[in-house]
Amino acid sequence: MSRPDPARRAALGLIVGVLEDHESLAEQIGAEALDGLEPAQRARAQRLATTTLRHMGRADRILKPHLRRRAPTDVMALLRLATVELLEEKQAPHGVVDAAVTLVKSAGPKVRSFSGLVNAVLRKVAEEGDKWEATPAPEMPGWLRGRVMSAFGKKAAQAMELAHLAGAPLDLSAKEDAAGWAERLGAELLPTGSLRLHEAGKVSDLPGFEDGAWWVQDAAAALPAKLLAPATGTSVLDLCAAPGGKTLQLASAGAEVTALDISEARLERLAENLDRMQLEAEVIAADALDWEPEAPFDAILLDAPCSATGTIRRHPDLPFIKDGASIKPLFALQEQLLDRALQWLKPGGTLVYATCSLLPEEGEAQIKAALARHPDLSVIRPDLPGIEPDWITEEGGLRLRPDYWPERGGMDGFYMAKLQRSA
Repeated sequence: MSRPDPARRAALGLIVGVLEDHESLAEQIGAEALDGLEPAQRARAQRLATTTLRHMGRADRILKPHLRRRAPTDVMALLRLATVELLEEKQAPHGVVDAAVTLVKSAGPKVRSFSGLVNAVLRKVAEEGDKWEATPAPEMPGWLRGRVMSAFGKKAAQAMELAHLAGAPLDLSAKEDAAGWAERLGAELLPTGSLRLHEAGKVSDLPGFEDGAWWVQDAAAALPAKLLAPATGTSVLDLCAAPGGKTLQLASAGAEVTALDISEARLERLAENLDRMQLEAEVIAADALDWEPEAPFDAILLDAPCSATGTIRRHPDLPFIKDGASIKPLFALQEQLLDRALQWLKPGGTLVYATCSLLPEEGEAQIKAALARHPDLSVIRPDLPGIEPDWITEEGGLRLRPDYWPERGGMDGFYMAKLQRSA
């Protein structure tokens, strides 16, 4: 019997980890799930797992008529993986089917008994290319879809689901001369100033990486720091700063930045990026609910912990590891952090509150409630290049969605608002 393909086996382990253990791909990879693989195998395993999770709802529609009853989790994961390889990646049927059967036969006795089923089902699936093309985008989980439809309507929810299925291109923020780097990299210069690469390859091999000319940052995620727009020399707190894209923006704008985050491991990555970009910031590992600054700040950027539902197009594992109950405690934490951060803001100072979420409870509702709690606050409406007027919300925040810029490849879902304390 031939040996199982290491990348496929690793991808299968990642998928099962998401579905059965509710561990994100990033958590599993950080916990050495791909250790022992060659770099090319690691990249392929991660790509296979990500693509399978992104298309899993479609794969289930294809598989359902061929299964009398649901197979065990790991067998179902293998069938989904192979279905995506066959129909989305259009790999040679013989190789995919043989590799899947080899994987089943290499497992324990209970799983091994499904080798005949896997072989028969995948041979039928290989002939379903036309049906695959007609299969709609997977729906968001019910707890999320209901909230999104209530906030934005059914058509908008469906458009977001198409954006999730399409995935995300690579966006960069240039330290300077964005137009020049767009030309050098063959990137699209977006209306908001970010660079977009639709075919990127290995990031560290791109021109300018070693020289610290740019960093990876979704176009939507680049806007909170642009909205804050600190003047040179002003003191700025980047609260919940890791992995550091906003810290880099603030430091490159000439601000004196304090970057605070509870995760020492994630701050290590931030420090590495600062070093590569030849930028400076004071980096502090601490819990914002316990920490106290020595002096108040001119400006604060609070990128609050949130459901991250705005990032599904680049993190398709997210719908499988979260639910409505698990995100509710975040709403109270966001309120706590916002109130605490406002205590550290100088009179007349500005604070940008941001979340990479699709949920109004984590965005618009938080700002409306904060304005009610703090009569000395006002909202400064966004005035940034590339912003469409209908992205600005009733209370003066900025609501971004994955289905915006569909012709350009979309953007992450985000909410942000700029608050000012009275002098």
